[in-house]
Amino acid sequence: VQLQASGGGLVQAGGSLRLSCAASGRIFATNDMGWYRQAPGKERELVATTSSGGVTNLSDSVKGRFTISLDNAKNTVYLQMHSLKPEDTAVYYCNAHIYTWVDALGGMHPSALQEYWGQGTLVTVSS
Repeated sequence: VQLQASGGGLVQAGGSLRLSCAASGRIFATNDMGWYRQAPGKERELVATTSSGGVTNLSDSVKGRFTISLDNAKNTVYLQMHSLKPEDTAVYYCNAHIYTWVDALGGMHPSALQEYWGQGTLVTVSS
């Protein structure tokens, strides 16, 4: 399974961006997908997650400004970011927990739940 993130870039404070992350490969089912970010000199932190059933979790720092959504048919998660602030500047990483198809015992079977990370996309918010 591969996660391909896109949509990062440079934006002025108060602006908007939308990040996308598409999962591809031998996917049986997606349990949840989400976004983390890591600013220079800081640890990676949770931004938002959403389950395939639509249960979402957003960090307090982005509530009211960011929304997360998941297109189950496309195995793609979106992060819509509004009212961006300079402190939102970071590399944003896509994360997913996915069941894949595995070839075993003469047939195809779902795997155990596995975690995957995307390559990261840089979001820079200028003041």
